[in-house]
Amino acid sequence: MASLALEAAFVWPLSQWAGALAGWLKGAGAVGALIYATVYIAAAVLMLPGAVLTAGAGFAYGPVLGTLLVSPVSVAAATMSFVLGRTLARGWIARRIEGDPRFRAVDAAVGEHGFRIVLLLRLSPLFPFNVLNYALGLTRVRLRDYILGSAIGMFPGTALYVYLGSLVRDLAMTDSVARESTARLVLSVVGVGATAAATLFIARVARRALAAELALGSSATSSASPERKS
Repeated sequence: MASLALEAAFVWPLSQWAGALAGWLKGAGAVGALIYATVYIAAAVLMLPGAVLTAGAGFAYGPVLGTLLVSPVSVAAATMSFVLGRTLARGWIARRIEGDPRFRAVDAAVGEHGFRIVLLLRLSPLFPFNVLNYALGLTRVRLRDYILGSAIGMFPGTALYVYLGSLVRDLAMTDSVARESTARLVLSVVGVGATAAATLFIARVARRALAAELALGSSATSSASPERKS
């Protein structure tokens, strides 16, 4: 997905509109950050893709400030959806995921190890991000464990997409300061590659750990269920 976003950056005329948007966000200060946060949370609640918004923060604010902005905002957005999934949207979400064996396994495991399961799900998504936000609201996971597991587990992916957005900004600047921008571009590409490699490695390890946890949860539920014979 990150590679598709990077490819799109070369095709779309980003230098004409993204540069202006980035300049406006930075110039708007706290107001710009607040507007960005509002749009991000609304997009998550409406189950719209958030990758472009995450990368946009890197374009506007750079890799460090962008990550510091997106990380808490993405957790707030995920928590808002979680609360809605546990209250107003509970029936709709239940109908959407009913019969999914993956969710039954998650529900069985999350009761005993809420923080660990949420963390592993975020590091190696079994469900799409927006669906998972709502779906976990149907489980017994505590809000505290959900927030903490989401904050830690989403951070590597967030950093990767923000870094990708900052790389697009560097590409847009190449024409104006060729020599300096080329050096910065090389460093940025190396940085994105290292971040992507680390994220993929973490996801691979998390996927194995998650599979083991869900298998244990499913077997425990099966053994605890009394056999009913007529």
